[in-house]
Amino acid sequence: MDERGKMMPREIAWEDGSKFAIDRVLGVVPAAAQKAGGQGDRYTIRIKDRITSLFFERSTNLSGPVIGRWFVERK
Repeated sequence: MDERGKMMPREIAWEDGSKFAIDRVLGVVPAAAQKAGGQGDRYTIRIKDRITSLFFERSTNLSGPVIGRWFVERK
């Protein structure tokens, strides 16, 4: 969370343990992941010189401890 209470991703941890620092969040819009489906927010991010999308899908269980999940679509 940033100082205003907005969720701002800082790093992507890949399945193999690799980690990539997010240099900048360029934009956030409500959007569905075209390959994975689901509804949530698409974060356009820059990692080094590459621009890609990171998704946050909100949980439908509002009373549980998990508010959602982050994911990247596979190529």
